Amino acid sequence: MSFYQQLALVTGAGSGIGRATAILLAQLGAKVIITDRNPQSLQETQQQIQAQGGQAFCETADVSDWVAMQALAERVHTQHGVLDILVNNAGVATSGEFLQTPIEDWNWVFSINVMGVVHGCKAFGAEMAKRGTGHIVNLASAAGYYAAPNMSAYSASKHAVMGLSESLRIEMAEFNVGVSAICPGVINTNIVSAMRTNGETVQAQAKIVDIYKKRNYGPEGVAEAIVSAIKHNRAIVPVSPEAWALYAAKRAVPSVLDTVQRTALFRKLKP
Repeated sequence: MSFYQQLALVTGAGSGIGRATAILLAQLGAKVIITDRNPQSLQETQQQIQAQGGQAFCETADVSDWVAMQALAERVHTQHGVLDILVNNAGVATSGEFLQTPIEDWNWVFSINVMGVVHGCKAFGAEMAKRGTGHIVNLASAAGYYAAPNMSAYSASKHAVMGLSESLRIEMAEFNVGVSAICPGVINTNIVSAMRTNGETVQAQAKIVDIYKKRNYGPEGVAEAIVSAIKHNRAIVPVSPEAWALYAAKRAVPSVLDTVQRTALFRKLKP
């Protein structure tokens, strides 16, 4: 499969996985529309792509806003045409015990992680289906199949993305449109430093950020996994070694994994 002159749109392209994916697609010859809520970070991504001779077009957009996403789709279809590739990458994180996490944080994380993906698929998927070609990539997470304690809102949002992607993959196959769910794992981006924390995790946030930095698995590896998923029309793609290990354990020995989690939590809470 050649990406030359393919039209791609990447949400959350102002940093991290979104930026790395947009840069890689442009390097492969695609015309890339990059979206984010932060116009300054978008311009930085565009400059990096253009410095390498790539094509990038900036569109400021909030994926949680359905009206804004409809307007974005109308502009894109009018100015550029139907997408060949849609990467629903924009996402946020929240952590903390379920009883300590306010409803406002649940609404916030679902509005972006779940409805942002729904909005992208709805706004651009219909034209893909009508034409009869395309590929949709949804950024899920290892938390989409491994529900760790103190991450109920985030895990629930990513489980929703997994379910949506699997269902949509079946429906869109009729129209020759592929759908992939990408599950990165522990990736060194700014999502952890920007996440909302509650309860005990407020004090632990700095340590978590430090762990991600020391792990130093960069977003470029995820971008490569996304490109591979598009090429081979893969359904579910864990990326990092721990994402693969958790995926295998959850499928092979789910009861053992659940027992390990409960035991670890009990030891943590035991006085």
